[in-house]
Amino acid sequence: MNCLRNQNGIALIVTLLALAIITAMVVEFAYGVYTGTSNLYNWRDSQRLSIMAKSGINVTAKYLKTMPTDKFTEPVELPVENPFEDFNGIVNVRIEEEHAKFNLNALVFPTDKPNEDIIDAFKRLLEILSLDKKIADRIVDWIDSNSEARLPDSEIEAKNSVLNSVDELLLIKGITRDDYSKLLPYITVNEEERTHLIINVNAAQKPVLMCLSKSIDEKKAELIINKRKIEPFDEKNNIYTIVGSIELSPQITLKNNGKIFSITSTASSGGIKRIIETVFDTDKEKIKYWKEY
Repeated sequence: MNCLRNQNGIALIVTLLALAIITAMVVEFAYGVYTGTSNLYNWRDSQRLSIMAKSGINVTAKYLKTMPTDKFTEPVELPVENPFEDFNGIVNVRIEEEHAKFNLNALVFPTDKPNEDIIDAFKRLLEILSLDKKIADRIVDWIDSNSEARLPDSEIEAKNSVLNSVDELLLIKGITRDDYSKLLPYITVNEEERTHLIINVNAAQKPVLMCLSKSIDEKKAELIINKRKIEPFDEKNNIYTIVGSIELSPQITLKNNGKIFSITSTASSGGIKRIIETVFDTDKEKIKYWKEY
């Protein structure tokens, strides 16, 4: 009798174990199907948002080719909700004039010689932003191809070539993410314009205007900004009628319009977002930079 009971008990335990294993397998299979389906839907939605973001870039590029760029005095945002019947979301496009920013590649001449006038201007920008002025020396050593260090550690793992993206600042020894975040609104990179720093006075923000010359203080920068809000400058000489004499380095060129724009297109729907950042040359109708994430 005891033997029979033991056999029944063992059979019950084996049955329960088998049932537990089968239940676990079913749950795991169902979870796998659920996550696989969710990933598939997320991938599909991500690809769809990518197409929407690209559409924002293409439409904006065509718009910029016909836009009177001398009227471009501030960054522009163009949000469009539900742009298509079968798309429930938002496409937001932000446009900024690249000549409104400080071109870091101008810190070093194409001949590999540091451009000390532009370096001084950049150090003024760093000071205005309450950042360490040694950042300028670190960027110069990152760009120039020689091994002469401006700081004890600034040639360590240096690229020795021009910056292809502002994101490269995060790779430079001694530059923190906080430094990068503070600089980001005011800087750009253009490897084709290295003999002069070219700034559009109709679009440059106050810190950029102030760094161009010791004689441009906060008051004069505000005068320039207030004047262009009423009517953009059509010639650089008009600036002097507003703020008086300005001591400007011959390595700095002022202009009243721009041809190169950064375009950021963000498509979002259902908690999923796709972003494309690009730099577009309207004269050459050329994409100079593209980043999608």
